[in-house]
Amino acid sequence: MQENAYIKLVPASKQQTISIDEVKDLFHYYKDITNKTGSQLGWQYGESAFPYTIEEKSHAKGQWFYLNSNDKMRFRYIMVGVDNEAGSIPYIQVTLPEGFTHGDKGKANEFCKFLAKHLDAELHLFNGRIMYYYKRK
Repeated sequence: MQENAYIKLVPASKQQTISIDEVKDLFHYYKDITNKTGSQLGWQYGESAFPYTIEEKSHAKGQWFYLNSNDKMRFRYIMVGVDNEAGSIPYIQVTLPEGFTHGDKGKANEFCKFLAKHLDAELHLFNGRIMYYYKRK
């Protein structure tokens, strides 16, 4: 059974719109900073922190992409997409498709928290809880 998490860009967020290319850039940034951490520590932390490749299918039409892993024992894949709610609130949807592993869910939670913190957004986790990464009054 698939599970979903949402990163919503609320009025207090750093930006009010997001594109799929911007989300890809954030994943590349995440991969870059974890590789730098690994080089400082003297081991391949980047491979462990981001065991996925970004793949976009032709029928995705710029709305979503896969994070696909080569290590099929521990990780398989995660889907990431962007859309707008009815009230025109933009959000990033992170989906764990059927057949996901515990490793996928752990990494998806980690990625969701990174994205929400970087964007000062509202994070709706897979378990239904909400985390607020923006300044509230």
